[in-house]
Amino acid sequence: MSPTHESFGRRAFLAAAAMTAAAGAIPVTTGVAAAAAKDPDQLFEQGAFDEAARGYRRLLGEEPENAHAAAQLGYIALLGNRFGAAERYLSTAIKLDPADVAARQRLAECYVRQDKLAAAVPLLEQTGRPRDAAYATLYRHVTGTPWQLHGARSTRVPFVTMEPLPAVKAEVNGREKTFYLDTYATLDLAQEVAEEAGLRSLATVSGVASNSPVTIHLGILESFRIGGIEVRNLPVQWIDARRPPLPDGSQPAGVLGTTLFYHFLTTMDYAGQALLLRGRSAASPAGSGRIPLWLAGDHYPCTLGSLNGYGPGIVTLDTGGLGHGLDTTVEYAERAGLAVDYDHPVDRNGVAFYPVTADRMSLGRAVGRNVKGFASAKTIPGQPGPGQADMFGFEIIANFTHEFFKPFTLTFDYTAMRVSITGGGRPRP
Repeated sequence: MSPTHESFGRRAFLAAAAMTAAAGAIPVTTGVAAAAAKDPDQLFEQGAFDEAARGYRRLLGEEPENAHAAAQLGYIALLGNRFGAAERYLSTAIKLDPADVAARQRLAECYVRQDKLAAAVPLLEQTGRPRDAAYATLYRHVTGTPWQLHGARSTRVPFVTMEPLPAVKAEVNGREKTFYLDTYATLDLAQEVAEEAGLRSLATVSGVASNSPVTIHLGILESFRIGGIEVRNLPVQWIDARRPPLPDGSQPAGVLGTTLFYHFLTTMDYAGQALLLRGRSAASPAGSGRIPLWLAGDHYPCTLGSLNGYGPGIVTLDTGGLGHGLDTTVEYAERAGLAVDYDHPVDRNGVAFYPVTADRMSLGRAVGRNVKGFASAKTIPGQPGPGQADMFGFEIIANFTHEFFKPFTLTFDYTAMRVSITGGGRPRP
């Protein structure tokens, strides 16, 4: 299968994972706000979160009953994993406007990120949404401490392959398996692996994989071991769907993603071909390669990036796109002056995708040159990058993915909320 069709097949598969996306996002109704904009809603849509927060604090000071300002302050705090502020402002927003479903979902997510699952249950039960009810059922069944970490304080696990995506060995209830790594995933198992491990489906949600409806099962895994670290009592999901095969033609056991990664200081060392997990209290690499990190939804990392000098603007960090390094739309490609190959469109579900080449795309000082990717003729809701603007409530100019990251080493610090990017370094435990 060609890289082009692999990329699109993988995107269709990801639609299932998208069912666990950010809940209750605020629709974007305008484009990028002018640099001098003072309206906090416009600033938020622009991705100028600090400036927007100042505006919302001013509004809340002038109007203590302004539920929208409180909710937005809570959302901005949640994007930055500032849990105390997120809890305070979102709780205030709910008191001021009990009908604010988005605030309830975000407060629940705030507790989930801290592994306070019991606190999330009543909030999820009150939204009236089937997906939230399913996760409330899952979390209600978690007894004891979730995500218990045992064993080594740090571990380095070599990649068994770099293509079509980085993959590592890990154990599910004592049985060794091979998993892809994908920052745009949760912790997702193949159905046969879940059945072999004896997992019980506690709840289900609906999704789509390869353009077909699927059922996503939710359950609790007793033990997951990766390198010298064992994680016990962790919520997981699984579906009955085929994934892109490993180089030997076999199916992976699933995908390891951000809901696992944010429990550690996680380094994806493409240059050294290894995954490094350290305790969250470990120091992330110092230096000039540190850029902001925000976490949207339950597992979608975002930062600032540029295309051919256009930007910086918000971009998503999705390491799981096969055979390319960039996703965007024709609108953003033209703004950035990318070379768009209009003569060779690829049709997917009636939407044209055009090959593009970015002469230069950058995350801070990490620069990729002549990076190949795709630009969709229109914005596709849920598509990584610009297609998630409505979901998250702020403008996104692009999605940076697999081929871009291959020369680099990325460290995701979900405590300091920074991404460190270096070229070719190999951080040690």
